[in-house]
Amino acid sequence: MAPSPASRPDATLVGVTMIVASVLMLSFGDAVVKWISGDLSLWQIFVIRSLLAVPLCLLVLRGLGQPVAIGPGNGGWVFLRCLLQMTMWVTFYVSLPLLSLPVAAAAMYTAPLFIAFFSALLIGEPVGPRRGCAIALGFVGVLIIIKPGSDAFSYATLLPLLSAICYALAMIITRGRCQNEDPFVLALCLSVMLLVSGVAASAGLALLDLGPRAVAANPFVLGPWGHLSGHDWALMAVLAVLIVGAAAAAAKAYQSGPPVIVATFDYSYLVFAILWSALLFSELPDVETLAGMAVIFTAGLLVLPKPKQDEALGAHSGEQRRARP
Repeated sequence: MAPSPASRPDATLVGVTMIVASVLMLSFGDAVVKWISGDLSLWQIFVIRSLLAVPLCLLVLRGLGQPVAIGPGNGGWVFLRCLLQMTMWVTFYVSLPLLSLPVAAAAMYTAPLFIAFFSALLIGEPVGPRRGCAIALGFVGVLIIIKPGSDAFSYATLLPLLSAICYALAMIITRGRCQNEDPFVLALCLSVMLLVSGVAASAGLALLDLGPRAVAANPFVLGPWGHLSGHDWALMAVLAVLIVGAAAAAAKAYQSGPPVIVATFDYSYLVFAILWSALLFSELPDVETLAGMAVIFTAGLLVLPKPKQDEALGAHSGEQRRARP
């Protein structure tokens, strides 16, 4: 997948600022979803949140004077991007009732390592020996956290790993094929995709009419819709604002800066996840989880280009842009 022919010059500081803002909103939103996962179903959250998020996106676009339009030829890429993000949300949210938030976050935030790998494979950004070592080191950190082969291992930790792969591919598509799309249009498309998937899954479960034993196996995914109190509606409104803001900020981040650099600051999610987990659930990571996080964070620092390399990459990107017809 070659880069988009209409690529804009990099604005790395904007990208870094936007990704930190995005993960701050995402981490809090994920904590809220975990908080209400015992009372509401996943698909109910998708539907109600999206019903509030879609008009919010439209209001923002109207206020900015931006048309709701996708660039010519980009419709398929935007659809694929949204499909990957929808899969990311489903797999990650399914894991939340089963794992502590720091563990789920640590497994999910192998995504920057996948982004480094896919950047080289799909859009031709160099990896090199240092980043290759970083990818391997990051997986060591994941293994420390999920403890495969031990009694502490849970197959649920594979869900956020799948989520990480989907997120990485979605962000590479953002950089390579959706760089010139309005971030709020991309957020709108994602909200519509989540709305459709929530309605379809809810209808499918209603038709299946699963018995109590089957529902009890995973009530968050298989359970019926729960009653929404005024407090729940307020939380849904907060989730709608967070998903729109986070989705738009993440899109802007990967449109603005090289994916490998921006993805390094994606790791700040881990800090926020520990904060919300401690404040809301009194869950603190154990020593092994902290050690694994430290290894993953170190791998992220190795992925980050040195200043001279950054300048060389910028010059190389500029030459590529000038060489395009």
